[in-house]
Amino acid sequence: MKKYFLPLIILLLLFLHQNSYSFDVTGLQPTEPYGIFSTFSAESLPKGKFAISTGAEILMEPDFYRFILKGAYGITDNIEFNMTVPYIHKWADTVDGFEDNAFGIKHRFFDEGKYGPSVAYIVTVSLSSGRNEFSTDGRFGIGLIASKRVGPVNGHMNLFYQRPGTGRQNDEFSFLAGLDFAASHNFKFLAELIAKKSHDSHHFDSTEARIGYRILTTDMIYTTLGLGFGLTSTSPEYRIMLSVSFLFPHEKKKIKKVYEEE
Repeated sequence: MKKYFLPLIILLLLFLHQNSYSFDVTGLQPTEPYGIFSTFSAESLPKGKFAISTGAEILMEPDFYRFILKGAYGITDNIEFNMTVPYIHKWADTVDGFEDNAFGIKHRFFDEGKYGPSVAYIVTVSLSSGRNEFSTDGRFGIGLIASKRVGPVNGHMNLFYQRPGTGRQNDEFSFLAGLDFAASHNFKFLAELIAKKSHDSHHFDSTEARIGYRILTTDMIYTTLGLGFGLTSTSPEYRIMLSVSFLFPHEKKKIKKVYEEE
């Protein structure tokens, strides 16, 4: 039954989809390696550690560039602060500007057991950039995150609710499912499915699949490359994603030397 679960979800989301169009709002994004592309993991940074990520996206139909700065800080071992600052450059009309800046607190309240997943919730708020082309006049929301490891595979599911800052727009809902497969110690394959009901629609109007990989370039640097495919007419036709993340402070691994007596 498990092998049919993901295809059934995809078919259901496509069935619920109705044509509409809304700008692809970024919102809060996870900082690598604690997430897939947009799907959060219930795992978080240890206390006192922080991560910074810089990334870029090229989107086609509609055509524009997006540059993203992300950050995260481990307040405790199970509470994490997150931020996302996106910047847009459109090809056709050379319009530039910041999207709404997003902030969030993620709290893992249930650790993974032998059978059950780890579970966390996240509270988010976005501050309006003042740009009508890219902004929803700010918004606030809440999300539920579940993660489970099975051998070399980590699976994650997210449900998000967002309330735009203006009453003229509809509430937003998002469903995200992602997994990473550890092919080796420093290399992971990534896959993700995203379905959204935007602030301009009463129905799920965007579904996208993403694939890619992540490399542990050094002990503190992660490089992620991905490709997204729109499964509906209102999603971007495709997008190319690249990000580089830095984890601090860096802890050198202690090497134990063993001496044999002659």
